[in-house]
Amino acid sequence: MLKIILTAFMLPLLLFFSSRDEGSPNASRAANISPSSPGQSGTLQKMIVAGGSATMDLDLDRINGISSTIGKLETAPSRKLSELHFAVAPNSFFPVLVFNNMLRGPKPGSMGLVPQNNVVLPSALTASLNRLAIEKIGSSDPFDMSVRDAMSGFVFFNIQGNRYDYDATSQSFGIHGGQLLISKEFATALGRRADAGLVVGKISVRTTMQPIEITQVVNGKPNSMVLPPLSRGASPGVATLVPGPDIIVGDLPDMVQVGSEGSQVGLGVATTSCNNGDQPVNFFALPNTDHPFFPQNFYRMSGGTDNTERFEQIGQAWIKHTFGADEGDDCNLGCDTSNCTQFSQLCPGCSDPYLADENGWYDLLGSRAWVNPFTGAMPSTAANHTGHDHHGASHRIRVNVDDLNTTLNTGATYFAEADPLEYTWCQAHPGQCNMYNNASYRKFLVSGTTSFTFSPVGQTQRMQPAIMAWAGATINQVQPAPGTDGIAFVGSKVTSPAPGVYHYEYAVYNYNLDRSIQSFSVPVAANISNIGFHAPPQEPGWANDGTFNNQGYSSTPWAVTQVNGCQLWLGSCLMWNSETFAQNQNANAIRFGTLYNFGFDADQPPTLWYATIGFFKTGSPITVVVQAPVLQHTPTVTPTPTATATATGFTPTPTATATATPTATATATATATATATATARPSPTPRTGPSPRTRPTPPPRP
Repeated sequence: MLKIILTAFMLPLLLFFSSRDEGSPNASRAANISPSSPGQSGTLQKMIVAGGSATMDLDLDRINGISSTIGKLETAPSRKLSELHFAVAPNSFFPVLVFNNMLRGPKPGSMGLVPQNNVVLPSALTASLNRLAIEKIGSSDPFDMSVRDAMSGFVFFNIQGNRYDYDATSQSFGIHGGQLLISKEFATALGRRADAGLVVGKISVRTTMQPIEITQVVNGKPNSMVLPPLSRGASPGVATLVPGPDIIVGDLPDMVQVGSEGSQVGLGVATTSCNNGDQPVNFFALPNTDHPFFPQNFYRMSGGTDNTERFEQIGQAWIKHTFGADEGDDCNLGCDTSNCTQFSQLCPGCSDPYLADENGWYDLLGSRAWVNPFTGAMPSTAANHTGHDHHGASHRIRVNVDDLNTTLNTGATYFAEADPLEYTWCQAHPGQCNMYNNASYRKFLVSGTTSFTFSPVGQTQRMQPAIMAWAGATINQVQPAPGTDGIAFVGSKVTSPAPGVYHYEYAVYNYNLDRSIQSFSVPVAANISNIGFHAPPQEPGWANDGTFNNQGYSSTPWAVTQVNGCQLWLGSCLMWNSETFAQNQNANAIRFGTLYNFGFDADQPPTLWYATIGFFKTGSPITVVVQAPVLQHTPTVTPTPTATATATGFTPTPTATATATPTATATATATATATATATARPSPTPRTGPSPRTRPTPPPRP
């Protein structure tokens, strides 16, 4: 078992030793990530925040537009800075790497901020004051860190010039010298777009860290790994819980196969839900509809030379309806049962476990079709099983055996995710809405070829959806209708499987959008081939399942077409789409808690540009920044003979060379076949004399 764990840990260890933050203009000189030699030996610690404090010194005149002079922050008595003091939420997942007691720098993560004093601030900032977080961003972004609303993702300030320090004796980590710059989003909200980038303050942070992974490294390779228990965080009554109820997944301790059916298996994942808020969460059992519900999902990262090319959802279950809460303290938040009705409510700071086989018991699961993922609305019959003849995969996390078979998925890594959804409190308390931090994920090792066992690896990554585990990808959030519907995430990654060939991979994840997603289009100015699509298996129709005529949701792969002109791009676009709502209410749209994949090969490298998302039920299309083959010349598309995919995935098969063809008229097929294949093309004749056109202004870096 130890040998298996060490093998699985090797990839993250190598990633730790080659952080993307190395060379960042904002990285501290003391935080160079890579050890001096790949054969180095010692102790590598991955640490998270146990607690701490933060201070923001703000020039409110500048924020309020009284003075917008660009330049050094003024500190004269006439421009006295206002101090905002915060406690740092205990056990914040803001990972920092320490090798042989020397700082190797922070990794992407965030630390919650709990305000300790009152200052008169602009209304937009005041509304988010109890939800602020400091986020460490990946190296692909222009800024190293930002201050944002942890629930909505809205960025108020970018942080520039920050430096890090670490004291091994006290295990103390600090951030200092950081300047606060008004973000483009905040400048727009203030009605002063020109003030984006204006320096309006400074920030300092001092935290105590605790290790969550300790690895002994010998000659650059892991020799052993220990996962120490987290120390107790807050005690009852300590004001570190966020205002309002806030149910999160604190742990995913176990996963089991609970049945099989033909070529599919049914899985269940154990969940420990925790109330991160200072108000109780109702856990009333059906037919009472006032309770959280849990979608359970399973993902695989695979493909390419390092098995991180794509991130796919390979399984989804019906939702688990909660029906009573224990009052433990598994999240170390300080369980407080005073002023709370035990069992029928999850009290502030308390935890409630559900076993893996319990979460995989079909009679406790209800169809996703019955609920609105944003409002939480559902009927009292949301888990009606009348007329059901259950089998081994019924209603559980339904996964194709071939997606787990270790002989067919060498080097793949797997992640389980659960996401309790909440809304009721938000309706009456919009300033205490904690519904965007619910999902958590954890890595699992998979063993077996037809029957499977699962072993957890590392810690549960709290308050992050599983798409965040996609190594090397750029992930952006979209929110089409703030206040009336939820959010989604779009990830993109480009690899080069052969000289002159670029593989573009996209993942679209619907977190809690009730309107669902019906189309996805990407601008292309290149020769493309090997077009692919992937979606997880759908549950078949059942009596009383909430779908139209109880038929279940369609599994028909999305059609793919080549279109001229799409939002913000006048050239050619590659578009995937399901049927519309008018055509089929049960169409294979991307519904909540679900991730779909899109991909293709091109002969041009990536540029940041806009993809377009279209919705299933309501709403106008919106754009999101992705990587796309958008260059200066007019695109020519190579005919792709029936190049789409089934729900079991697709494997890129790039041609030896990718050059332009003499013909410029071709469309991808509008229907999909069983596999994603691309017939080898004959050597093309180069196109002559293309007329260059002016390249549009690219989008700002996200």
